[in-house]
Amino acid sequence: MRSLRIAKVVVNIGVGESGEKLLRAEKLLEKLTGQKPVRTIAKKKIPVWGVKRGEPIGCKVTLRKKKAEEFLRRAFEAVDNRISAKSFDNDGNLSFGVHEYIDFPDMKFDPEIGMFGMDISVEIERPGYRIKRRRLQKRKIPTRHKVRREEAMEFIKEKFEVDILS
Repeated sequence: MRSLRIAKVVVNIGVGESGEKLLRAEKLLEKLTGQKPVRTIAKKKIPVWGVKRGEPIGCKVTLRKKKAEEFLRRAFEAVDNRISAKSFDNDGNLSFGVHEYIDFPDMKFDPEIGMFGMDISVEIERPGYRIKRRRLQKRKIPTRHKVRREEAMEFIKEKFEVDILS
């Protein structure tokens, strides 16, 4: 029950506008992950940026289990197997960005898609975390069972052979 695992990996591309640019971002995510992306909707109206409430402004894909681990290995290669220690939060989660999709080892520039970067968020958990998500009798995760920052850093370092920079 003390072992760590990757719960999910969320890959997000924020475009800032709907239309052709968003369609190209969705095409890229599908090409990278092999899954159909979901659009993200603007929660607030921001007139300075030309964003309206309820307008699609980005897309994301959630990966779990084997697909998540395979994608994560490729994503770490895209950032030269180096992650900043600041990328980890106190709950043991990890977030980092990839500047351009051509940094991935097997991707080449496609003029139809253009150039996009992406944010990658990784949730790390232990067995037993289901109690906080289940429908009946939800409970909090006890403090002694929560994943700490140092444990998550060690897990990523060992499993994916990533250097963590301080």
